[in-house]
Amino acid sequence: MHQNRLPRALHPIAWWIWALGLATAASRTTNPLLLCLILAVLAFVVANRRGNAPWARAFKYYLLIALVVVAIRVVFRIVFGGDIVTLHMHVVVTLPHVPLPSWASGVQIGGPVTLEGTISALYDGLRLGTLLCCVGAANTLANPKRALRILPGALYELGAAVVVALSIAPQLVESVQRVRRARKLRGAQGGGLHALRGIAIPVLEDALDRSLKLASSMDARGYGRTAGATPRDRRVTGVLLLGGMVGLCVGAYGLLNGSGARSLGFPALIAGSVLCALGLALGGRRIQRTQYRPDPWRWPEWVVSATGVIPAGVFLAGVGATSLALSPSTSPLAWPTLPLVPALAIMVGAVAAFASPPPIVAAPLAPPTRARQRLHRPKTRHTSNEELEVSA
Repeated sequence: MHQNRLPRALHPIAWWIWALGLATAASRTTNPLLLCLILAVLAFVVANRRGNAPWARAFKYYLLIALVVVAIRVVFRIVFGGDIVTLHMHVVVTLPHVPLPSWASGVQIGGPVTLEGTISALYDGLRLGTLLCCVGAANTLANPKRALRILPGALYELGAAVVVALSIAPQLVESVQRVRRARKLRGAQGGGLHALRGIAIPVLEDALDRSLKLASSMDARGYGRTAGATPRDRRVTGVLLLGGMVGLCVGAYGLLNGSGARSLGFPALIAGSVLCALGLALGGRRIQRTQYRPDPWRWPEWVVSATGVIPAGVFLAGVGATSLALSPSTSPLAWPTLPLVPALAIMVGAVAAFASPPPIVAAPLAPPTRARQRLHRPKTRHTSNEELEVSA
């Protein structure tokens, strides 16, 4: 890592491409070794390339949420699993069975809990938790408000909604830290429900107040101001964008599903991209906006984006690994193996920690010097004997 590189903020879209590429790789496997490797790469890059802003310390909260998701998935499988026990399954415990009415015949509460079913739920929960951590890494490294400036003019309504949705977690984390610091300064101690009640209300109030300020600042700057556009242009733009989004969804489903819909994936993806491009070009004409100091796109952005695209491409193409290696068998139960090519593709994602420029870190406040201490030292006044006699 070069020490002479000037710190600057990487383009937010590059971080999102990197994170979504790793998320695509995670969605294609339930192998716990590969998923833990993705989490290790995310944690390594975040630890080396996050700033010192309050929202940049949100990744640990995403890790906690991922652990909660895994626990909930396992508990739901144990309580509502109702595994069908066969000869090769191992029954861990048998819970009391709760009979349900006939209209709920597909749901079973209690019954035998097998080791195979619990391990399968653990794999599924770990995959979902890894996807959440990928989004959390993107939120930690990229400022969503800066990404709003890059969106095409025709997507200003959707962009505002997406940015507000993605910035909820960082803003809540920052609000929690501010409220906790304020409580410590006031001498508040203790925990439990009393502390939670004293923290939750100020956090929600602070987050709501900041959201209103953001909306007011966007409105004051003329964000989303439209030029003269006829109703026909608006309808055509909406139809094109809606059709393009449907095509992109169908194409993504066909590519990620891996079943017979794969043949429909690429044509639908291409058609949806063309419709979205036409809708953006037509809708962008009615949006008038300027941009001050646009974010540059240089070779670090290309490298970081490539480190996310490479794992996604390897997992989508299934290069160097069989379906059994990517999705280990849980019935019968088998030890997961670490396929070499997918593991190396995931390790490529760690290159983003070296290819990206150092983040901009605000300098800490300098400790007060002796001169400043003498300047702010309160003056002590000595009382004379005459004043003591008068006061007496």
